[in-house]
Amino acid sequence: MNNTSGYRMPAEWETHSATQLHWPSNRETWPGDKLQKAENVYLNIIEVLHRYEPIVLLVDPEVDVTEVNRKLATMNIDAGNIHLYKVPVNDVWARDCGPIFVKKSVNQRTDFAITNWGYNAWGGKYPPFDADNALPGWFAKTFGLQMFNTGIILEGGSIDTNGEGVFLTTESVLLNKNRNPHLNKAEIENYLNQYLGAKQIIWLKDGLKGDDTDGHIDDLSRFLNKNTILTMVCNDPDDVNFEALDENLRILKKMKQTDGEPYHIVTLPLPVTEIDDLTVDGSHFVPASYANFYIANGVVLVPLYDDRYDEEALNVIGQFFPDRDIEGIQCSDLVWGQGSIHCITQQLYGLKFD
Repeated sequence: MNNTSGYRMPAEWETHSATQLHWPSNRETWPGDKLQKAENVYLNIIEVLHRYEPIVLLVDPEVDVTEVNRKLATMNIDAGNIHLYKVPVNDVWARDCGPIFVKKSVNQRTDFAITNWGYNAWGGKYPPFDADNALPGWFAKTFGLQMFNTGIILEGGSIDTNGEGVFLTTESVLLNKNRNPHLNKAEIENYLNQYLGAKQIIWLKDGLKGDDTDGHIDDLSRFLNKNTILTMVCNDPDDVNFEALDENLRILKKMKQTDGEPYHIVTLPLPVTEIDDLTVDGSHFVPASYANFYIANGVVLVPLYDDRYDEEALNVIGQFFPDRDIEGIQCSDLVWGQGSIHCITQQLYGLKFD
């Protein structure tokens, strides 16, 4: 039995030691000129993010590291804040396969540990995924961190927390039989309680059309602080996402905090999600969402997609992070691969670099 007592998953706005990123290289995810377009988005993200915190950049051994460094140099990126490691990776989705950290305070000291959840590429949709599944163990070994093996499937993008034991998730993912068919809702809640310190779990229903993860929470609803939840809405009743988002909004409005007070619910309109061509899995829709922002040390990276709503997204999110810079990153080329800024990042804690 893992001794996880006293540990909790921190909120994303708690100070990181670094951010995990994987350099894009999977040609099935990024065919033709899509790869270079994805790389360009990565360079824009790295150029902003590295000014605020270190980046652990994982590069598959089959990729020419010299070429990666050359591209980074074109952006005047300070190489001292980029810790590049040649490690086998299957794809870019660090949020879902990377280590999920927990922390606890012991005698005025903060201890961090990694929780290692199984990763099966959202129900075995995109094999192989063995290299990505091994990454929490790689981090634990490389940085000398304690690791708790949970024994079940869970992706980081399927949960969001306020750092005080409250979690957001969706039934369409955590109760999906392509993850843990032997577990029911109560049993899954027990795992979240044991390994992540969950005290209250808010279950939303379905995700966005075209989201091949089956409906990750980080495209739907996110905590902005301990009692404020941002949720995406759709103003067009004929939109394919209207009903799912409306149902999730109604659920959130009914939820109460542990003190009985309602949560503060903030909404943003969903950007355009229909595209002219087809994604790799044959969809005309991508999970474009402003909820896929990433909170880093001193900055919030907000994905931009739609001129009608981009400025509103920046302003609304910015209101809740007055002590952080707000940086918008054009992500239409990234979300074509069916994920955005939050999907490709994972916050890291307790790392010490040589």
